[in-house]
Amino acid sequence: MDRLRIFVGHDERESIGLAVFIASLLEHASRPVDLTVITATMAAKLGIGSDGSNAFTNSRFAVPHWLGYQGLALWMDGADMMLRADPYELVELLDWQGKAVQVAKHDYRPGADRKYVGTEMESPNVGYPRKNWSSVMALWGAHSAWRKLGPAYIAQASGQHLHRFEWCEDRAIGELPAEWNWLDEYGENPRAKLVHYTNGIPGFAAYRDAPHAGEWRRYLKKAQRGIT
Repeated sequence: MDRLRIFVGHDERESIGLAVFIASLLEHASRPVDLTVITATMAAKLGIGSDGSNAFTNSRFAVPHWLGYQGLALWMDGADMMLRADPYELVELLDWQGKAVQVAKHDYRPGADRKYVGTEMESPNVGYPRKNWSSVMALWGAHSAWRKLGPAYIAQASGQHLHRFEWCEDRAIGELPAEWNWLDEYGENPRAKLVHYTNGIPGFAAYRDAPHAGEWRRYLKKAQRGIT
């Protein structure tokens, strides 16, 4: 692999979170990466809207389309995440064996009724089967499951259908270690490779003391270098 392709989402209401994620990626990546930021404009050109709490809720499923339905890519929400390890370490763990996608298979039940409290993004924190599975995905674009999931399909499908992976056979969904999508409600973990602030980033007042918040603020300072 010459370089790893990573796709992340952007929501202007959480722009600082994406800047922090990129700072953490730049610190840890040991080899070149191609980073693609999926914007609301890009999704709109494919006719894909959002029926969730952020602008990239459903557009993530169009990554294989942007890949030309070939090759490997990682999807990471990005805007509410922080890397603590080299993403090439994750690549070393992948074992496709006929899989369309590999995810951390959380059995997650929200501990709070609302998320992003006190921000423009505040919304109900709804629980559902396979919640957060789609927030970090290693995907193989050539798999037939993705080929049927074109932009038109995504545009008309419900978020429930997409995020529960109802479009994909269970046998085609591989597993990643939980450390590669460590949820904030699980608390601090020195072995976490990627921290996911699913309730709200430490930049939001209500979550300033979230797990690993000190590290998050260190990357925030890096992202702000050059401002005088």
